[in-house]
Amino acid sequence: MPTETLPDWSLSRDPFGRLVFTAADGTRHENVVPVRAFPVRAPESSVAIMSPEGRELAWIEQLADAPAAVRTVIDEELAGREFTPEILRIRSVSSFAAPSTWDVETDRGDASLVLRGEEFIRRLSQQTLLIADANGIHFLIRDLTALDRTSRKLLDRFL
Repeated sequence: MPTETLPDWSLSRDPFGRLVFTAADGTRHENVVPVRAFPVRAPESSVAIMSPEGRELAWIEQLADAPAAVRTVIDEELAGREFTPEILRIRSVSSFAAPSTWDVETDRGDASLVLRGEEFIRRLSQQTLLIADANGIHFLIRDLTALDRTSRKLLDRFL
């Protein structure tokens, strides 16, 4: 099976730190953004480079196949834009009626989130949940079965 090669384009930063996409023909597009097509299920595949107007300028099927310099710039940009802590454990909830305050342990440290209602818990797959708190921060539970028993019992009261 032949390996797909990326087109002859580059990605760099301007003096203000914004991303600049330079096409194979030399056309420059400033203030572009990388966007993951499947940020939760397949974060390392299907990344688009989008113009400020929302036009797709480039498509990367597998991020690992991109040149190291491009991959580094994309990883830096996505890390700065995407903030989705993964819940590892639910320590306590203030109430089983909404709104309730949850004390959780995440992959980015301890946190407290306010759940406004059960409708802010979205099931992405059988084992994956996305929880939006009152401040608009999204918390991810990647695998329900990986949570400890206490966390699952607390969560079951809301599902």
